[in-house]
Amino acid sequence: MTLFSLNSLVRRAVEQSLPERYWVVGEISELRETAAGHCYMELVQRDEVTGELIAKARGTVWQRIYSLLLPYFYEETGSRLVPGMNVLLQVKPSFHEQYGYNLEVCDIEPSYTVGETARRRRLVINRLEKEGVINLNKELEMPLLPQRIAVISSSHAAGYGDFCDQLARNKYGFDFCTHLFPAPMQGNGVEQGIISALDSIAESIELWDAVVIIRGGGATSELSCFDTYDLANNCAQFPLPIITGIGHQRDESVLDIVAHTSVKTPTAAAEFLIHLMLEQLEKVNASMQGIVAAARNRIDSAGRRLQSAVERLPVVVALFMQEQHHRLNLLQKSIEASKPEHILAMGYSITRKGGKVVSSLDGLSPGDEVVTQVSGGEFKSVVK
Repeated sequence: MTLFSLNSLVRRAVEQSLPERYWVVGEISELRETAAGHCYMELVQRDEVTGELIAKARGTVWQRIYSLLLPYFYEETGSRLVPGMNVLLQVKPSFHEQYGYNLEVCDIEPSYTVGETARRRRLVINRLEKEGVINLNKELEMPLLPQRIAVISSSHAAGYGDFCDQLARNKYGFDFCTHLFPAPMQGNGVEQGIISALDSIAESIELWDAVVIIRGGGATSELSCFDTYDLANNCAQFPLPIITGIGHQRDESVLDIVAHTSVKTPTAAAEFLIHLMLEQLEKVNASMQGIVAAARNRIDSAGRRLQSAVERLPVVVALFMQEQHHRLNLLQKSIEASKPEHILAMGYSITRKGGKVVSSLDGLSPGDEVVTQVSGGEFKSVVK
């Protein structure tokens, strides 16, 4: 038997034993569109626990079917068919002597893909919640003046240019220092690219106030790369506040959920930073106005006290002068009362020897002549 003969037997066996169309669940691992409008894909199935590949088959969507399925799928899901997507396909098994086993795709059920994407996303969110990390980045305190910004984006993304231009042209004249840490923003390399960029930022973390992850607009399907556990876990536990603006209006990715702040577009991310700066400027201006007002109040209060003191000064001075005059009168009377003649009139006397006052018996000897002064005159005596 020739190989062709054997393959022909296999083909007939497949056609006879599998004559119907079957709905099959699989993951698109590869996808290629031809110039003629056909689509060739590789479908795989992985073990739910280990993730190991357990089944694989080639699928073909001919142009007449693909031209109908593609717009229908996009309208229902908001995305194109891309690798990594789980799909529910209606297929017809076939075997060709030359090309081997193949699944001819006849139809697709978009609602399955939408539900499967949501299910996988929910599993990631539940895991982050169970591990207690989902809100860690939100709990970080945003710097008062976030001016040193580490940007994770594609260097060629229009969103990156819009972000930088918005910061540079802000009407308040705020200065921002930005540095790009390039990473792919679509495709299979997004997760590892962003994680590597975060690792690079962490090496010089003292130089940055916040991290901004931005990209331009895109299909909803392209957001699936922002729903992975490893990416969300790294961002949730990053020690700097993360701001996301990954260019979608309707949907929220897991990365948006774990980020400190999530906005819709790169331009909105720039506006958020400008707004934070403006808030601090307004607080400074309010404080300055408060200081000026307080100073004016104190000056006005001091002026009123001074004016009151000036008005009271004549009365105070008059009272002071009256009090001092009364004290002088008292002192004068005290001085008058202390004069020797007044004291002598009270019966006291002053005895002198040789012109010096005798205050004790010391220094007196019998025969000494002393002079005693009394009220009205003096007399001499001889000490015995």
